[in-house]
Amino acid sequence: MKRNALILALSLTALPMAALAMPVVGDILGTNPTDATAALEKAGCKVAEFEAEDGKIEAKCTDEAGKMWEVYIDPKTGAVTQIKGEE
Repeated sequence: MKRNALILALSLTALPMAALAMPVVGDILGTNPTDATAALEKAGCKVAEFEAEDGKIEAKCTDEAGKMWEVYIDPKTGAVTQIKGEE
């Protein structure tokens, strides 16, 4: 019985983190700002701006903890190619 209670407690603790996980390389966000913004915000990253950089779309967004992220998106596939956290 204690084991079941422990598993339940750990599951409930991890649930909020899983719901707001940042995208990872390979995730498909979309090929336009509207779709990419919706996908990033669903993942808990509020988009501040988009810009073109080195043939990719760069989305600058802030996570729930206030950390700024640069998410690079392939404009043809909508896939995340790189993610950088700003200091």
